[in-house]
Amino acid sequence: MDAPSPKDRFVTVFGRKPVLEALADRELRVDKIVLADNARGTAAREILDAATARSVRVERASAHRVKVLAGNGKQDQGVLADVVAPRMRRLSDAIADGSLSSVLLLDGITTPANVGMILRTATAAGISGIVVPRRGVASLDPLVVKASAGVAFHAPVLRCYTAADAAADLRAAGFPLFALDGSARVDLFTADLPRRAAYVLGGETGGISDEVRPSVTGSLSIPMSGGVESLNVASAAAVLCFELVRRR
Repeated sequence: MDAPSPKDRFVTVFGRKPVLEALADRELRVDKIVLADNARGTAAREILDAATARSVRVERASAHRVKVLAGNGKQDQGVLADVVAPRMRRLSDAIADGSLSSVLLLDGITTPANVGMILRTATAAGISGIVVPRRGVASLDPLVVKASAGVAFHAPVLRCYTAADAAADLRAAGFPLFALDGSARVDLFTADLPRRAAYVLGGETGGISDEVRPSVTGSLSIPMSGGVESLNVASAAAVLCFELVRRR
C-alpha cells in the first residue's frame, strides 16, 4: 500500500517571491516556512516579518536541507513554504469514500505549464479528481502554481506514488480507464461514456506509458482538421473536460 507523504497535504512553494506571495494571500493557509540557517539580510527579514504577521512558524534548516525539501537546488533561494491544499488528498482515500465520478490521471506529463493549465481547466469544469502522481509527473511547484493562476492550491488533486499504481487502484474500484489517443478509432464526441470513469492523459512525447496501458479499457480521439495531427496535452484536456461538462 502506498505510504502517506507530506506531499499529500501541501503544495510546497520555494523562492523569496513565491513564498512572500503565499504569505500575502489571506485565503491561503501556510503551515510553515523553512528558512536556510545562512539566510540573512533584507530578504530574510522580509520573510520573517511576513511570517510573524500571519503567525506562521519558521523553521531554520541547513541550506542543503532546504534544497532537498524544495526539490530544486537552483531556485529555492534558501526558503520554502508548505501551503495547505484543502482539496488535496490521497487517491486511496477518495476511492474509499465513494465521492469520485469523472477523474483525470496524469501519466508522464513533465512540463509544469501543462500540469498547471490542466489543474486550472479541470477545476473549472468540475472534474471530481485530478490524479497527480508523486513520481513521473512535474512536481506541484511555483511554476505549476503560476501556470494554474493559483488554482493549484485549491484543485481537487489526488496523490499516489505512480500513474501505474493509480490505474490499478481505479480499475480495482470499478472505474473504466479511457486514454486520449490521436490514433483511436472512437472519437470523444460520439463515444458512449459512463458517468463514472477515469481519463488518462499521456506525456508530451511518449504518450501513455507502458506501465499504464494494460489498465486502459479503451482509447478516444479528438477529431482533427486542417492537417493538424494532435493537440498539446493541456489543450486536449480542456476539450475533454468541457465535453464532460456538456454531457452533464
